[in-house]
Amino acid sequence: MKKNKVILWSLVVALGGFLFGFDTAVISGAEKSIQQYWQLNAFQHGLTISIALIGTIFGALFGSIPSDKFGRKKTLLIVAVFYLVASLGTALAQDLYLFLFFRFLGGLGVGASSVTAPVYISEISPAKKRGSLVALFQFNVVFGILISYFSNYLIGTSTETSWRWMLGIQAVPSLLFLVLVRMVPETPRWLILKAGKFEAAKNILQIINPEGYEKDYNNILKGHERDAGKKVSEPLFQSKYRFPVTLAILFAVFNQVSGINAIIYYAPRIFEMTGLGTSSSLLSTAGIGLVNFLFTLIAIRFIDKIGRRTLMLIGSFGLIISLAIVSRAFFVQDFNNYSVIIGLLLFIAFFAFSQGAVIWVFISEIFPNEVRAKGQTLGSVTHWIMAAAIAFAFPVLTEMLGGGFTFLFFTLMMVLQLLFVWKMMPETKGRSLEDIGSALSGDGHDPAHEPVIVMH
Repeated sequence: MKKNKVILWSLVVALGGFLFGFDTAVISGAEKSIQQYWQLNAFQHGLTISIALIGTIFGALFGSIPSDKFGRKKTLLIVAVFYLVASLGTALAQDLYLFLFFRFLGGLGVGASSVTAPVYISEISPAKKRGSLVALFQFNVVFGILISYFSNYLIGTSTETSWRWMLGIQAVPSLLFLVLVRMVPETPRWLILKAGKFEAAKNILQIINPEGYEKDYNNILKGHERDAGKKVSEPLFQSKYRFPVTLAILFAVFNQVSGINAIIYYAPRIFEMTGLGTSSSLLSTAGIGLVNFLFTLIAIRFIDKIGRRTLMLIGSFGLIISLAIVSRAFFVQDFNNYSVIIGLLLFIAFFAFSQGAVIWVFISEIFPNEVRAKGQTLGSVTHWIMAAAIAFAFPVLTEMLGGGFTFLFFTLMMVLQLLFVWKMMPETKGRSLEDIGSALSGDGHDPAHEPVIVMH
């Protein structure tokens, strides 16, 4: 029963991931109607679509501040309010600038959620189940994307107000998230390290790990005592955190230079480039959402069994092959055998099985307790800056260079990712957060040169 409570808490917090995915992808069905409604020029249209991404960057950048000061739970409550207000505001806005404000607010929620939710789940999860539980966040992200695609399809574009319904329907899960997140406890690590509430933390740890909670409690206390003499706000950018900082930045960069967000945002346009009609393109886009969902589900079953690094090695090979298939199809203009559709569906499958499932788990694990929220912020901000850059650059790249060279670039980036995983990425499965933090940022040693500690 107590184990079920941890799963329930993780599922509730992972609802933030559902709203993250829904908010990110829902605009794809409404963007053309929004452009027509306000008669937007190219610049205005680009700003309207990307304003949420800009908000996401700021939300991720400053998400660790309330997370460390007020707690993970209270920050998630703020995020839930942002989602709710943003969904209702965008649906009802009669003024373009008001619409932009509410889209930006929704972006703040997405950014803060990408920082706080994985940290929360990682801090309340037993070591043996942490990978699959944190991966629930990514599972809900892709579930939100899938539901937004089907929601847009069901609502359709038959009336002038269809786009308002597309955006406004998000108020329902937002309200549910706001209600349910009030029922989860604060994380024991925040209670000890930030609030000094030792007994409350111990009670929650007993629910999380009834047999080994005293060991967990003592490990956290040791870290607390070791850091007692440090500054109240431990700086992230210092030599001892160089390795986890490098890992977080590179992991987030590779996540986006795979081309994933370009495909999520522009899938219908990519398919139309191959000569498919609008209806076939929308159906193919829904197929991408479904494959993304299914392979994320498969990854959750394997992430704690075979490990984060193994998933990334398998995924990197698959991403290279699938992107090469798409690139070749554009170079030779070979669209009759649906090679682009097949290549993109394979890409989504391998991405969901590797990068998609691993990113938020891995980044939430590699930083010590005292800087975990800041480390998660760094990874999340890097992720969203790269997402915005790729989303802006993709239409320009395809227009200037064509689909062949654009997808060749993504292919080459995944070759570099394979080298990164092979040479640098540590395995973190089955280890306590305190052990990982100590190994990757130990006092005076460089873990990059200690593969026995880091890699097995």
